[in-house]
Amino acid sequence: MNAPVSSPSILDSSGVDPRRAGEILGAALAGADDGELFVERAESESFLFDDGRLKSAAYDATEGFGLRVVAGETAGYAHASEISEAAIRRAADSAALAKRGYAGQAAEGPRPTNAKLYGDDNPLESPAFSDKVALLQEIDAWARARDPRVVQVMASLAGERRTVEIVRADGRLIRDVRPLSRINIQVTVERDGRREQGYIGAGGRAGFETWITPEKWRAYVDEALRQALVNLDAVPCPAGEMDVVLGPGWNGVLLHEAVGHGLEGDFNRKGTSAFSGRIGERVAAPGVTVFDDGSILGRRGSLTVDDEGTPTSRTILIEDGILTGYMHDRMSARLMGLEATGNARRQSFAHMPMPRMTNTGMLGGEHSQAEMIASTKRGIFCASLGGGQVDITNGKFVFQCTEAYLIENGKITTPVKGATLIGDGPSCLTQVTMIGDDFDFDPGIGVCGKGGQGVPVGVGQPSLKLAGLTVGGTSV
Repeated sequence: MNAPVSSPSILDSSGVDPRRAGEILGAALAGADDGELFVERAESESFLFDDGRLKSAAYDATEGFGLRVVAGETAGYAHASEISEAAIRRAADSAALAKRGYAGQAAEGPRPTNAKLYGDDNPLESPAFSDKVALLQEIDAWARARDPRVVQVMASLAGERRTVEIVRADGRLIRDVRPLSRINIQVTVERDGRREQGYIGAGGRAGFETWITPEKWRAYVDEALRQALVNLDAVPCPAGEMDVVLGPGWNGVLLHEAVGHGLEGDFNRKGTSAFSGRIGERVAAPGVTVFDDGSILGRRGSLTVDDEGTPTSRTILIEDGILTGYMHDRMSARLMGLEATGNARRQSFAHMPMPRMTNTGMLGGEHSQAEMIASTKRGIFCASLGGGQVDITNGKFVFQCTEAYLIENGKITTPVKGATLIGDGPSCLTQVTMIGDDFDFDPGIGVCGKGGQGVPVGVGQPSLKLAGLTVGGTSV
C-alpha cells in the first residue's frame, strides 16, 4: 500500500532511518533513469505427509534488501541479507557503477494507490502447528478409507507471509504485506499391478481457513481419487492431427506458456518474441481476447503493487484476435515509450525485477462444452493439462495431458494416457474455432519460472475447441 505505514517499517525495526535510506538511494540514482530500494522480510512454513507419516515440516525466515540503479538499458544491482545503513551504503556504491559516464533523466515514480487486494492474514499462525499435522493425518486416513485400491496418499500444506517495502527516489515508502497459502493432495491407486495417480491443489492470498474446511478438503480428496481411477482405465492415446477440446480453468496454463511469455515486454523490446513488432495485427481467431490482471481480490497471482511499487492493473493483450499490448515493468515501458502495467516481479530481494505475468487468461464466449464435443467427429477432450515446455522465440510447445478422453462421433468415450499436445502459440490461437461460456480460473496452484526466478501466478480460460492440433501418443 502507498498509505502511511502505521506499524514500524522493516527499516525502522532494523535500526535504519527510512529517510536516511531514501537519501542514500537518491544519491545513488542521481543522473540515472530509475531505481529503487527493495526491502523484504518473509516467513514460510511447509508440511508434507506421505506414506502414512509426517515426512517433513520446515520453517524458514529471511530478510534483506536489494538496491537497483537503472541507466538506459543497463541496471546495477546489489543485495544483502544484512539490513543496515552501512550495508545499504555499500550496495548503493556498487549499483551506482551502472551509471558511470551516463547522464539520464529520472522517470516519474509510480502513481499511489489505496487499494488492498488481500488481508493481513498470517498462514503461519493459524491453524496451530499441531492442528496442521492432525489435518494432514486426517486427510490421509479419509483418502485410504474411500477406496480399497488407494495405496498411497501424499498431502501437503505450504504458507508464507511476505512483507515488502519499496523506497522510491522521491523518498516515498510503499509497503505491501502478502499472505499466501496452498494445499496439495495426491492419491495413488493400484489394480492388478498397475498404478495411477490423481492430483489436486488449491490456494491463494489468504489464510488456510479458506481451503481446509472439511467440505473443501474432502471434495479435493474425492477429485484426486476420481482422476486416479479414471487413469486406471486409460488406454494408450492415438497420435495424429485431430481436433482438441480443452476444459476450463487450469488448462489456461497452455495459454500462459505458449502465448503469455511471448507477450512480456522485455522479449518484445529485444525482438526475441514471436509477437515482436506485431501490435495491431491479427494474431488469433476472432473472439479471442487475452488479458493479464494482477488486481483481482485474493487470487494467487495478484499483487496490490508490483515489485517496483506500481499498482497492478488489468491489461488487454489480445482483443478479438488483434494484438493490442504487452506486459511491462518500468524499464521496458520507458524504453518502448509506453506506460508500466504493474507487471514487475521478482522472486526475492536477491533478484532484479522483470516483466512477468500475474493472472493471465482468455475471456469466455458463447458456446457450451457440450456443443464442442457434439461437433467433433474424432478428437481428444483434455480435461486437465500437466507439465509442458515452450520456446519463447517461436512459441513452440509440448504439453502433457493428465486426464484426457477420446471423442468419437460427437461423444466422449475412452480415457487415454500418454497424450501430448504439440504446436506453437501463435498458430494455436488461430486454430480456436469455439470459445466456451464457462470461464474459470485455476484453483490457485500456479508457479511460473523465468530467468531462474519462480513466482506465484494464476491462469484461466473457458472451454476451447482447437482444430487440427497435433496430438502425440501412440502412432496408428
